[in-house]
Amino acid sequence: MNHRASPGKPPMASRRAWLGGMAGTSAAWGLGLHAAPAHAAGQAAQATRAHIVIAGSGLAGIAVAHRLQALLEGARITIVDAKEVHNYQPGFTLVASGVWPVDKVIDRNADLQPAGVEWVKEMVAEFDPAANAVVTASGKRIAYDYLVVATGTHQDWSQIEGMDVQAIGSNGLASVYPSSAAAVATWAAMDQFRAKGGQAVMTLPATPLKCAGAPLKMTFMVRDRLAQAGTLARSQVTFYSALHNVFGVKPVNDNVLERWQALGVGVQFTQKLQAIDIGARRATFVSPEGEKTEVPYDFIHVVPPMRAPDAVKNSDLAWKDGPMAAGGWLEVDKDTLQHRRYPNVFGLGDINGTPRGKTAATVKKSAPIVAQHLADVIAGRAPGQKFDGYTSCPLIVREGSALLIEFDYEGRLTPSLPMIEPLQESYFAWLMKVRMLKPAYLSVLKGRV
Repeated sequence: MNHRASPGKPPMASRRAWLGGMAGTSAAWGLGLHAAPAHAAGQAAQATRAHIVIAGSGLAGIAVAHRLQALLEGARITIVDAKEVHNYQPGFTLVASGVWPVDKVIDRNADLQPAGVEWVKEMVAEFDPAANAVVTASGKRIAYDYLVVATGTHQDWSQIEGMDVQAIGSNGLASVYPSSAAAVATWAAMDQFRAKGGQAVMTLPATPLKCAGAPLKMTFMVRDRLAQAGTLARSQVTFYSALHNVFGVKPVNDNVLERWQALGVGVQFTQKLQAIDIGARRATFVSPEGEKTEVPYDFIHVVPPMRAPDAVKNSDLAWKDGPMAAGGWLEVDKDTLQHRRYPNVFGLGDINGTPRGKTAATVKKSAPIVAQHLADVIAGRAPGQKFDGYTSCPLIVREGSALLIEFDYEGRLTPSLPMIEPLQESYFAWLMKVRMLKPAYLSVLKGRV
């Protein structure tokens, strides 16, 4: 990878002192920069014999398991998930754009789960909330007293005709979403593309997304890699959005569009990726009126439509009406994250059918709330805290520079650092993304922040 000096980077002498100060407080900032409610120091753990099942062993599932262990004395906690590899998914864009090696995003779930937690290495195939049970892929039925649903999302690649996830990395096909291996293959495709230049097509579906900033980051980085390689003059980067915008928070959306206009990135709205011919390098987009447009490309970044996993979508836990019903998202109260019809069930992370909040930063702030609310319900108390939908996105705009975007359910910007303007790019926001957030993520995972 070709490295270059980054605009806005402090001089070396002052930078060392500056970095030292920043590193000293990064753990406290964590992923969300707001202080998260935590178990009070010295407070006695609550005694209970309750059996708590946690469906999912991503950041949300493991973080809440650690916190429940600290809050509850004598509880039996069971994690149900077949995945043995733990992926640091916020790092996938860094791997896919050539900034990080892949080993920085891969850990072992066995090393991250709290001691004493039972781990059933199967996926949940069915939720039966009326009977307080889950059923695994092998047919094993596990009863629970309380349930935390933290299954994450399902990437619905079947909605894109001709798409083959295994072909990522070849014929200019890229996607940061499927796996760490796909992120590596995406960088291979991007690296090959930038050497020659050409037509880059970037996509955005109309569904809720985990890390909705990733498609924007990849667009900025493709353009930056072309500029670094000296092939930008013979290239064009165009972003095709299935929506009327490129980001759901208006100030961020407007800022990004202004930046793209200055950078020469084209935008096409209400254009949904319907099909792809990988061998011919042609994508077919469709408008809401059904009009189809074929677009040739040399490089394409495909973002899959997303929905709830089948086990949630097909269960009584899913929304039955409203905007979240189509995706089968978990029906929780957006303030308490308690299920609206099954009070012994809570949701955490990407699976929640809430207005916003499919990022690691959301889990950072909401995991302590869910753990405390579950303890409250066990003790016969009503959930007493309110989650504001906090989400954070370090939005890369080029190598060495990023925006630090923080916002709530209402789409209001909620900056938490006085030295950072949310819509002003900085080296510090880049530094947070590249250096600070993985250690902070691990602290969240282990229930420390």
